[in-house]
Amino acid sequence: MASRRETPRQRMINILYLVLLALLALNVPNSILDAFKNINNSLETSKSNVDNSVDQLFAAFESTKLKEEPERAKPIYEKAKQARAIVGDLNEFILSLKKELAQQGGGYDEDTGDLVKRENADIAPNLMLNKKKGVELKEKINTTREKLLALLDPDDQNSVSFSLEANDPQKAVNGKRKWEEINFGSGTPLTAAMTILTKIQTDATNAESDVVKLILGKMDQAVVNLDKFAAVAVAPTSYLVQGQPYTAEVFLTASDSKSEPMITVNGTELPIVDGKGVYTVPTNQEGIFTWSGTIQVKQTDGTVKEYRTPEQTFQVARPSAVVSPDKMNVLYIGVNNPVSVSAPGTPTDKIKVSMSGGSISGSNGKYNVRVTSPGTARISVSAEVAPGKTQTLSTTEFRVKRIPDPIAKFAGKTGGTMATVALKAQNSIFATLENFDFDAKFNITKFSMIIAKPRADAIVLSTSGNDLSGSMRSALNSISPGTRIIFDNIIAVGPDGSPRQLNAVALTAN
Repeated sequence: MASRRETPRQRMINILYLVLLALLALNVPNSILDAFKNINNSLETSKSNVDNSVDQLFAAFESTKLKEEPERAKPIYEKAKQARAIVGDLNEFILSLKKELAQQGGGYDEDTGDLVKRENADIAPNLMLNKKKGVELKEKINTTREKLLALLDPDDQNSVSFSLEANDPQKAVNGKRKWEEINFGSGTPLTAAMTILTKIQTDATNAESDVVKLILGKMDQAVVNLDKFAAVAVAPTSYLVQGQPYTAEVFLTASDSKSEPMITVNGTELPIVDGKGVYTVPTNQEGIFTWSGTIQVKQTDGTVKEYRTPEQTFQVARPSAVVSPDKMNVLYIGVNNPVSVSAPGTPTDKIKVSMSGGSISGSNGKYNVRVTSPGTARISVSAEVAPGKTQTLSTTEFRVKRIPDPIAKFAGKTGGTMATVALKAQNSIFATLENFDFDAKFNITKFSMIIAKPRADAIVLSTSGNDLSGSMRSALNSISPGTRIIFDNIIAVGPDGSPRQLNAVALTAN
């Protein structure tokens, strides 16, 4: 099964969770108990965020698909609600366990926000082991997993990977052979047990989200096989009077490249290429012209559905200047932004280009723009229309943005596992700007490295620049399989001169 991607924050929470569990056998200080409380709070926040996203999925489906095509949408909707009910049953059981643990733990302390008896190591084992609630929880977790998977088609079952499962280890862990013993056995502080229960709730919510997305997604899959996507910008008009704002809709379209829809414009059928029709008309005279199109698409169930475009308007006018960015519709700080300027009917040596909010240089229709602060910038085009007389042809406004944040990588990876010998051979960490059309370089100015060996205290080291310090290299050379190497607090500076906080990189030696 494919692995579900985790955010850098989730990876760090999981790492701290494992480290803290390893310290349970020690005399647990308040700092460790506080750390468990912080992790519990982070898990609660993540769970709430996923819950909200699932609520939004249902709300969007109810306001669109369920109203537009109720006969087809209702069975899919009810199936998705089953997933919510299945996870809800598990969540209610866990909440009952939390309630009982909280009562036995003396309630919550107003100063710490944690349980009064949070350090107590007898309450959780007594409830979960002696009273068999751990076995019951294990069974409910695995039953919930099986019920969720049963809602999916076989292909979809192979595409998901749930962290929601409770299996006994194949080999004993510190002498413990049962899942419930490992998670709630002797020596488990009460606050740690509550954090474990919250993690299970978060895993269940993530599983619910994955299943609901797949189920509700079947509504569109059953209609047409979308395999080709394109970004489209549509403006009501491309001709504007000075002072009139320019407005356009920018959105993503999808089509079936294998289908053969019938597309007509004003009653005339268009030729189809890759599922798209091209409407072309000559512009031999000035004026305002309108048109609308009709698209008939054969659905996968054999029915034909008709779509009609909004009425489109275009105006044919005398030649005017046009300013367009060569790479994208924004200007980025710290790099050269190439733009092309043309004025049909006007010689290039008669065109003058200026701008506010930045600087522009170049000639013969090709220019480079430099900007320094976010906001907007305007490029004005004028031309000498008569000896000694200059007329402004157009003024175009652009958005000015910072360059996107790069991605931190160590040995070319952002996380996962790596051979121990390969890790030891590395000397630097790099910031990579992916999927960005401009030549922009980021330099890492400082970072921290955490070495977490099995059954040992974590080592935290910091340095400036992107190269490992001598102490870092020494620590890295001492690692063995199973060691976790985490790079955090990574700061990089790009062409715009502003520092950026980059993603953490978590690797495991094998």
